[in-house]
Amino acid sequence: MQLVWYFDFVSPYSYLQFEAYPELVQTAELRPVLFAGLLNHWGGKGPAEVPAKRLQTYRFTYWQAGQHGIAMTYPPAHPFNPIHALRLAIALDCRYDAIKAIFEFIWKDGRSVTDDWPALVERLGLSLAAADAMIAAQRVKDALAANGRRAIDRGVYGVPTFDTGKELFWGLDATDMLLDYLEHPAVFDEPEMRRIADLPVGAARKT
Repeated sequence: MQLVWYFDFVSPYSYLQFEAYPELVQTAELRPVLFAGLLNHWGGKGPAEVPAKRLQTYRFTYWQAGQHGIAMTYPPAHPFNPIHALRLAIALDCRYDAIKAIFEFIWKDGRSVTDDWPALVERLGLSLAAADAMIAAQRVKDALAANGRRAIDRGVYGVPTFDTGKELFWGLDATDMLLDYLEHPAVFDEPEMRRIADLPVGAARKT
């Protein structure tokens, strides 16, 4: 079974899952996606876009980092535009070490991928000119767009998401369920699991 891990650097939950479960992440194909593109497609909002949810999300993720023993410092502003960082990860072949360096630059050191872009590319062993050329390459832009289309085709609506090829597991708090599924794939074959898979909608809000 080949796992695929969809993530965006803008997501603190992506950072936490990456750091908390390195062995699991390293078994997967790492696939950067633009979270905003998923939200636009499904008509949703990110947690930081809901004023009443924003502070709770920041506090909760910082608290979770402490529970997992993960160093975390929020960047100077959030949400931020992650597209250059996503393209850079793709240009670097989605190498684990490169993705780790980018995540930690943002979420461990609390740096801005916009204002501190030269420092980030230097950390990755690149010149500014080389990095800017890499993220401007059409193949890199096309690859990021293709990742988004594949994610949507699979039904991915948020990040981080693990895709087993059959089932999707969204969010840090679904990691234990994923691990249980990998060990016992029949967990979703239980009668109640099958029933709720086809549960009808009783009422729907008007939009």
